[in-house]
Amino acid sequence: MKGIYLLLGSNLGNRRQALVEAKNHIKSKIGAIIRSSSVYQTKAWGINDQPDFLNQVVEIESDLEAREILSKIHEIESIMGRERTEKWGTRLIDIDILYYGQKVIASENLAIPHPENQNRKFVLVPMCELASELVHPVLGLPQKELLKQCTDALDVMILEKTQ
Repeated sequence: MKGIYLLLGSNLGNRRQALVEAKNHIKSKIGAIIRSSSVYQTKAWGINDQPDFLNQVVEIESDLEAREILSKIHEIESIMGRERTEKWGTRLIDIDILYYGQKVIASENLAIPHPENQNRKFVLVPMCELASELVHPVLGLPQKELLKQCTDALDVMILEKTQ
């Protein structure tokens, strides 16, 4: 299946290397990366007193179901040394499923599309770079419109432009 979008984020250690390593794990454990957004730097969301994040959105193609992808993501985060200690806390790597095609999944452990997509510029800016016309399957609006309506005040600064 195409049209699976993941958000990668890191605010500890060598943040750029963490994004590269995460993409390598995604390729080997989940599926092919079709496209990657530029790398963006943003202040931390939720808990402000921590290092800035580097974020990047990747579009992947995979034969795995959404729950299997989530399981593989947790495996990758664990391999890379992520420790889940505090909500919105610092992390070596964070990988979120933003969209799984146009599917809507709402369960105790998995919500797709990610319930905060429309509220976070650090998601919407790279999503608009890759798929500005992609319609949110619940809200019925394209990414570019969600970005216009977003009230998130955090700056999203392009750090490394994708070729």
